[in-house]
Amino acid sequence: MPATVNREIHLKKRPVGTPTGADFELVETPIPTPEAGQFLVRNVFMSVDPYMRGRMMDRESYIPPFEVGQVMDGGSVGQVMRSEHPGFAAGEYVCGFANGGWREWWLSDGTMMQKLDPALVPLPASLGVLGMPGLTAYAGLLRVGQPKEGETVFVSAAAGAVGSVVCQIAKAKGCRVVGSVGSAAKADWLRREAGVDAVVNYKTCGNLLAAVKAAAPQGIDVYFENVGGTHLEVALELMNRFGRIAACGMISQYNATEPPPGPRNLGLVIGKSLTMQGFIVSNYLDMVPSFFADMGRWVREGTIKWEETIVDGIAQAPEAFLGLFTGANAGKMLVRLGPDRV
Repeated sequence: MPATVNREIHLKKRPVGTPTGADFELVETPIPTPEAGQFLVRNVFMSVDPYMRGRMMDRESYIPPFEVGQVMDGGSVGQVMRSEHPGFAAGEYVCGFANGGWREWWLSDGTMMQKLDPALVPLPASLGVLGMPGLTAYAGLLRVGQPKEGETVFVSAAAGAVGSVVCQIAKAKGCRVVGSVGSAAKADWLRREAGVDAVVNYKTCGNLLAAVKAAAPQGIDVYFENVGGTHLEVALELMNRFGRIAACGMISQYNATEPPPGPRNLGLVIGKSLTMQGFIVSNYLDMVPSFFADMGRWVREGTIKWEETIVDGIAQAPEAFLGLFTGANAGKMLVRLGPDRV
């Protein structure tokens, strides 16, 4: 039976501390009708990402905050159902890397949209390994981290959508890779599928510093930062001279209600002549052509592998998002909306 309403997730109120389901609201709206220069998309998959927690706060940042009472937004993959746009035809699949998500139907004017061929690449991969997380890993490691063959790369949240790709690109560049994860299953996947040299389970290792030191006896040359807190302190302690830290995210601090204390050993950046640089993926859009060329080749060759955690139904999108902060995802967390879900 054809859908007659659009369902979308609105930000009901701004969370204090860790978000809960009460901060979101499922709202029904009419399915929109495209006007000249627009096309109607029925989403098949939508993305939830840690950076969205920052957009739930009313503060100035590199991306506008979500508005209370309005639909949230993010990456999505869908099918064009009706088009009044000369560049997009009904039946085509499209990906919006930063727009269209958290709803079942939406209108686009083609801005920041890319056509997809599901015969070449699985649709979910366009939101993961071949999407924003993949580009984040590629640009952050290669442009900021600048790994050299034979160096040791340490990756926190190493089984996540970004971290797992960082690990594999580092291996492809001839590096020794150490990853930190929060479960035995994630550690096993990194060793067995991603070829990571050593994995530390930070939840069971006892002393994180001792565990990482044992896994990286020659020290750390590049640290890809996704977590912050104790992980950053450990990395600083074990960094080699002239090491590089690519600061992608600090998920351990996203729900803090008070400013967290800074690393107690930050002064090590001086004596060790370290470089620490924060970055966001939009800084490196000039790398998109090389990213697709390299990543496409690595995917075809089987050099890059990936996992996905898929939750079904728009109503479950908040639960999927909240799962990012408890480690519920292996690889990319996605919500499947698809034709059988609307």
